[in-house]
Amino acid sequence: MLLFEAGNGEAAEPVPQVVVSTFQGLVVKSHIFLPALCYCYTALFLIITEAARKQLWGAAGGGRLCFEEGQRPSSDCKRAAREELGSQRMSGGNEKLLYEIKTLPGNQECADCGAPDPVWTSYQLGIFICVECSGIHRDLHGISKVKSVHLDYWKDEQIQNMKENGNLLTKAKYEAKVPPFYYRPRPEDCLVLKEQWIRAKYQREEFTANKDIIAWYISGLKEGFLWKRGKDKKQFQSRKFVLSEEEGVLKYYMTSDCKNPKSVINLRDLNAIFQPEKIGHRNGLAFIFMKDSQTRSIFVYHENGEDIVDWFNCIRAARLRYLKKAFPDTPESELILRITRNYVKEGYMEKTGPKHREAFKKRWFTLDSMERKLLYYKRPMDAYEQGGVFIGSTAHGYKVTDVLPAGLRVRKRRPGISIETPDRNFLLICPNKNEQTEWIKALNDIISRPMTPQDYAAEANLRQNHKRSIRC
Repeated sequence: MLLFEAGNGEAAEPVPQVVVSTFQGLVVKSHIFLPALCYCYTALFLIITEAARKQLWGAAGGGRLCFEEGQRPSSDCKRAAREELGSQRMSGGNEKLLYEIKTLPGNQECADCGAPDPVWTSYQLGIFICVECSGIHRDLHGISKVKSVHLDYWKDEQIQNMKENGNLLTKAKYEAKVPPFYYRPRPEDCLVLKEQWIRAKYQREEFTANKDIIAWYISGLKEGFLWKRGKDKKQFQSRKFVLSEEEGVLKYYMTSDCKNPKSVINLRDLNAIFQPEKIGHRNGLAFIFMKDSQTRSIFVYHENGEDIVDWFNCIRAARLRYLKKAFPDTPESELILRITRNYVKEGYMEKTGPKHREAFKKRWFTLDSMERKLLYYKRPMDAYEQGGVFIGSTAHGYKVTDVLPAGLRVRKRRPGISIETPDRNFLLICPNKNEQTEWIKALNDIISRPMTPQDYAAEANLRQNHKRSIRC
């Protein structure tokens, strides 16, 4: 007997007899007609089969065909069926109602990362989420169950749960007491930040109204082991790290019984950035700070995602309290933006020297929008930068164009960037046109911003630091 297995795990149903009869009749006729007509009836067979398949799937609400009772389709077959069925899985009334619920305030962006136009849901929690966050929710067994807005069959009670909850009401429950320093991931952030944010909300329920803030966020003291990349040897080795807000520092030791730290990082200068692609580990984190008037980078990771995100948020908590003491008149909302910051753009470009006659050399560039610095390194994971460019404002003589000087000696003509500063012009060559466009946009976004008193001090420091040695 030909059976139909519903894609939502419901009991198998017999295929309508009209379809079976059509199949059997065509098979018989294809054996008794003259060979000259075989081509015509083969074509007819394919047309009717396709029509019957679509009629069958539409009438049954979607699913898989099984030719033996108890047989289960492969995951590839299920995925292909879901893609082809589309919105046919829902009845017209449920489909319209779900789309109406999605247009309500708060439901038009992902409940967890804010990505626009989410097309997945956690129907158990009653929220709309993006495709990346839906993959994390699938691992929250017993807490969250995922359905597609377009591809899945929806029962009336599931629609009702979406209507009774929604993103705003659910966030009010699970985000009732999120500390101001705690990082809320955005669509462009790495997976571990999103994963731990989702697990902290729904699995551990860290931010519900009846929960207290985790102790080490309040105490400002945390210690543990992280895998740290060596400055020269390049291998990752286990090192003990200690964060002490009371001392205002982050320290690391070569071993657990060492009395003297190998390095002491002042919280005043510390920035932490997740950089999994660069570090080569999904939980890769970079500590960036000033040392001897140069930008120093330390690359670490932890095998456990929860632990590395805890380190990140502990640093943010300590940094926020430091900034509040250092700038008591500045609103907290502005200080939060300065706790930690991501680079707005990174990548390879080529640069020449100050006389513009030197050979172009390939360098790794990072653009820090908050600090208005374009730094360059010989390699992406170098411990120290080779040099930098302060990006001021238009009112102070800074300008970015896509025009390189005539007569510039370049082996192969490629898209270029010219950064005009009061001291000199920096000439850069990009790998392609798209990279050139992205770099120019990012640089112009900074140049269009007015400078603050802190920016003037940073400009003077950068000029002084790099006057002593201009290296390519």
